[in-house]
Amino acid sequence: MNAACRIVVGALLAVMLARSATAEIKGDVVLGVLNDETSLFADLHGPGSVVAAQMAIDDFGGKVNGHPIRLLVGDHQNKPDVAAQIARKWFDELGVDAIVDVDNSAVALAVSTIAREKDRVLLDTGANTNRLTGDACSPNTIHFTLDNWADIHGSITAMAGHGADTWFFLSVDSETGYDMERQSRPMLEKLGARIVGTVRYPLNTPDFSSYLLKAQSSKAKVIAIAGGGQDVANIVKQAREFGLQQGGQQIAALAAYMTDVRAIGLPVAQGMIITDAFYWDLNPQTRAFAKRFAERFKGRMPTSYHAGVYAAVLHYLKAVSALNEADDGKAVVAQMKAMPTDDPLFGHGEIRVDGRAIHPMYVFKVKAPAESKGDWDVLDLLDTIPEDQAFKPLDPACFLVKHP
Repeated sequence: MNAACRIVVGALLAVMLARSATAEIKGDVVLGVLNDETSLFADLHGPGSVVAAQMAIDDFGGKVNGHPIRLLVGDHQNKPDVAAQIARKWFDELGVDAIVDVDNSAVALAVSTIAREKDRVLLDTGANTNRLTGDACSPNTIHFTLDNWADIHGSITAMAGHGADTWFFLSVDSETGYDMERQSRPMLEKLGARIVGTVRYPLNTPDFSSYLLKAQSSKAKVIAIAGGGQDVANIVKQAREFGLQQGGQQIAALAAYMTDVRAIGLPVAQGMIITDAFYWDLNPQTRAFAKRFAERFKGRMPTSYHAGVYAAVLHYLKAVSALNEADDGKAVVAQMKAMPTDDPLFGHGEIRVDGRAIHPMYVFKVKAPAESKGDWDVLDLLDTIPEDQAFKPLDPACFLVKHP
């Protein structure tokens, strides 16, 4: 954190401490997990995020300064209008103080606007758009886990830095795809690589044949998938059927994760480079958490987004406790920024003035089948990106950077 940011955060902390002498939590503290519970993002987020949020609540003790913590669950169906209806009802009628997860960029932008309007809190641990810390930043939103810049940066550096100089983008026709392209272009240009073509596909489409044929005919060395969820697994599998990998074209899944690797299968996915913020087998702390998580979630290991939900909820509850306030969303977010983050999954970190939580990122290579020792043993750690390099520098498009 630079000197100017430290001064701002220090001043905010002084104000928060002064307020805490008279602030008082009124009633229960209510959190709402809002995500895709049943569709293409359900494995990455879905019910697992609910488990992670409840674990954070339980580990905190189930109460904040004597007030019970309640948890609601909503399915936004990947529709911003549905998400907006749920968010407004939660804030206006059900007393929700903070919404967490929100695993869709267009949905997250809509909910962030409503949280600011209602002076509540959005703990975005699921959507990756960098607009949340750019032109659409908000004093009521924290952006945890990762984002498109962080996700893309490690993978592009690992591949383009080793001769992969022509890229074709297969991008989802949504804010997620547009933002991934925006973040990728300057990175590729800096490394001397170029984008030779782009095609956009509709979210959750079953047939990628026409898009893959265009990618194949481009002769690009790398086919970049700018999308997420089950679409990634379907594209990689169908690319194999069309012989793209066999023909020498590399697949760069810019937002692929452990669950995608398992859906694809190691025989097809082996050798893929992916970047993530968390892996269950990183260290003793992550393994201990994963064991507890699996006991609650049918033996499944947590994804990075599940880890992000846990860490964000835990930090939020610490801030509410320190402030003794849950109703004033801006004050709670300011308190979260003033306090260093500290949890067993991401370690020590901080939240910048723009709302971005800072921690290391990791570059992994998908294991070959012979290297795997079990169903969830799918990744080898190649590189650790330090926290001061892992995320995009402060964006002047965010008004909080100049006027916190």
